[in-house]
Amino acid sequence: MDLGNFSVSLAVKDLSASREFYEKLGFEAIGGDADQGWLIMKNPSCVIGLFQGMFEKNTLTFNPGWDASGQALETFTDVREIQRNLRTDGIAILSEADETTSGPASCMVLDPDGNPILIDQHV
Repeated sequence: MDLGNFSVSLAVKDLSASREFYEKLGFEAIGGDADQGWLIMKNPSCVIGLFQGMFEKNTLTFNPGWDASGQALETFTDVREIQRNLRTDGIAILSEADETTSGPASCMVLDPDGNPILIDQHV
């Protein structure tokens, strides 16, 4: 199953302090809006999201339709199809994408240890 580009969404207490810290590790902001409390940061091999006040826990995130730089892909597996496959495989859906719509949507599941997994399609 192709879940899309992977990143880790970190629930941070101080966005500015977290940005400065990750910049020292070689990350640079490639998206987001600091005024809204979130940034997407990338280094040569991985992407992280910094989210202040948006998530309770750090979250594994997959973005169907995006490459590692947040650019739209021509072909990808839609989040609604992913959601149907997960449900067929017996995985409980914590929050669902509306299957009567198209375009941007998301769903969330929990792994066996309670770690949230967000499948967040922006295209």
